[in-house]
Amino acid sequence: MATVGRAIPVHDNVARYLAKPRQLLIGGKWVDAASGKTFPTYDPATGEVLAYAAEGEGEDIDRAVAAARAAFDGGPWSKITPAERGRLIWKLADLLEMRAEEFAQLESLDNGKPLSDARAGDLPAAVDNFRYMAGWASKIEGNTIPMGANYLAYTLREPVGVVGQIIPWNFPLLMAAWKLAPALACGCTVVLKPAEQTPLTALLLGELLQEAGFPDGVVNIVTGYGETAGAALAAHMKVDKVAFTGSTEVGKLIVHASTGNLKRLSLELGGKSPNVVFQDAEIDQAITGAARAIFRNQGQSCSAGSRLYIEEKSFDRVVDGVSQLAAKIRLGPGLEATTEMGPLVSEEQMQRVCGYLESGYSEGAKAVTGGGRHGDRGYFVEPTILVNTNERMKVVREEIFGPVVTAIPFRDVDELLAKANDTSYGLAAGVWTRDIQKAHQIASQLRAGTVWINCYSVFNPALPFGGFKQSGWGREMGHEALDLYTEVKSVCARIG
Repeated sequence: MATVGRAIPVHDNVARYLAKPRQLLIGGKWVDAASGKTFPTYDPATGEVLAYAAEGEGEDIDRAVAAARAAFDGGPWSKITPAERGRLIWKLADLLEMRAEEFAQLESLDNGKPLSDARAGDLPAAVDNFRYMAGWASKIEGNTIPMGANYLAYTLREPVGVVGQIIPWNFPLLMAAWKLAPALACGCTVVLKPAEQTPLTALLLGELLQEAGFPDGVVNIVTGYGETAGAALAAHMKVDKVAFTGSTEVGKLIVHASTGNLKRLSLELGGKSPNVVFQDAEIDQAITGAARAIFRNQGQSCSAGSRLYIEEKSFDRVVDGVSQLAAKIRLGPGLEATTEMGPLVSEEQMQRVCGYLESGYSEGAKAVTGGGRHGDRGYFVEPTILVNTNERMKVVREEIFGPVVTAIPFRDVDELLAKANDTSYGLAAGVWTRDIQKAHQIASQLRAGTVWINCYSVFNPALPFGGFKQSGWGREMGHEALDLYTEVKSVCARIG
């Protein structure tokens, strides 16, 4: 074991990986940015530089798109069988599983999340997503259409083409898996643009793609800033589709950028998810679930249960219970064994969250526990529960993307539904009750793409995920994800 700027053991391979500036993967070769520039990625636990990555810009995106275009239009990728695509994706999953500890440590260092979370959550989920989609590669089928004896009509599902994929910093490796796996299963080629805050695991995944045997140009990885590399990819005229996960504000910019060639879009955007606790719930279970719903991944989750609606008779008990759990959470660097919550990903994100807290206080909100920055080194924010809030406040209406939950009482179902659905978002929701009939009735009336009943943040590669309203277009995971990366062609032949 080695160390990286601190007395915390780091895998030798991780230390070696961080010691050298990371390059772009274009056309099967690791290359510097055309400009020669690099940019730093920071350790959010200390604010110190962790590593350097090539700063890709428009010229690099052009080169990557050209490589993906060549691989799709006439390269070996266009000729291999669906079964062989599936075998390559499965091999990638095997390689990722073999090196899970390295990826988990790198994810923890770059993003800040506890190593235990990366080990138990992000890595197994990424492996599962690749394996699930590997199975679909040979099962993407069309239909025959009965049109009478004189015609043979059928449909084909064909890959959409060259795909630009822009992934966020909150679950860097897992989001790469969510995006890459279905695109590869369908036969697309990809230009992947990781978030500038967390480029490292995507680049290491590029090495595994080569080791697995994917042909050159099938997956190209360009690191850089959203305003340059990301914008160039979104607007590129030779990209057939863009898949984006991130904020609703940036999603709207990508919609505008796509109009040049009317490229296909899928968008997994923001959320302000209601998490509802009825008085007839298993209250202790609901308390634990409510805490996990908001404090998991430092609250940096688009589906976080950030609006906690509690039936009035149980309000004090639930708030007290979640507050007690929040106060016990141990904050620290991700690689420390005792850490239960790491830092936010960047200084910018920390300032954003603290700005929302100040806004809440100025409008009359009160912190029951937490309430501000933790310490003076790194980007830590205390787990915070706000009360005395209402639907007019920014902390209730806008996505904070940090460990901050607003607790709001309600008296009846009509009042609850009016408040829960009074949002521009519609990504997820939670319902806690022993009354299963009521649970399903409420679930049917919540305007959200996922509703969890007596649980929260439960994901599976077979379970589609995506949002209503301004939370996005399309669904990740499940067989619905194949629709994002295929086009339907109708063929009709006169035979009589």
